[in-house]
Amino acid sequence: MKNLSLILSILSLAGVIIIFGMQSGSSKKKTAVTTGTVSDMPAGTGRIAYVDIDTLEAHYDYLKTKKDEFESRQQRMESELQRSAQQLQQDYMELQQKAQAGTLTQAEGEKAQKRLLQGQQSLETRQQSLAEQLIKERDEFNEEIHNLLDSFLTEYNKDKGYDFILTYTKSGQIMYADKRLNITQDVIDGMNAISRSRHNTKEASQ
Repeated sequence: MKNLSLILSILSLAGVIIIFGMQSGSSKKKTAVTTGTVSDMPAGTGRIAYVDIDTLEAHYDYLKTKKDEFESRQQRMESELQRSAQQLQQDYMELQQKAQAGTLTQAEGEKAQKRLLQGQQSLETRQQSLAEQLIKERDEFNEEIHNLLDSFLTEYNKDKGYDFILTYTKSGQIMYADKRLNITQDVIDGMNAISRSRHNTKEASQ
């Protein structure tokens, strides 16, 4: 028997990290949360407010729910790939045992090796397909979140009159932010209210 060695690895989606990037990026926005009352804004600071993205991500219910759903889906996909890889590994071990016992002809071995190689290629293709699917769904959801946030802030700012609404994160470029300029809680409350309304409307239509 020749060329029966086959390198198999357990494939996973570990490279597909589910992060709903409202962090920095050319096509992404930052958003955040702390505590403070905007109405107590000190005089002379200008019409500026900020949102703490870390707090927003921690308390925006729709975002948390979708993140849990994505992580659960990722785990199911990884389990599927691992089961397939383990089965492929088992088939290979059985083939090796037959070869060592001398019960496998060269023609049978070559046929089995071809089948294993095809199985490995199929597994790799499946892994790539699942990874691309997750990335596509994540990007679409990120865009949805950003559109929802843009829409909310546009409506929110109609009677607030801020010239700028900035984003703040502990690891961001803004080193200090006066908590009295923080409108994050307003954003959380408003976005959660919109999510609940959408959910109730959806259930009522079913």
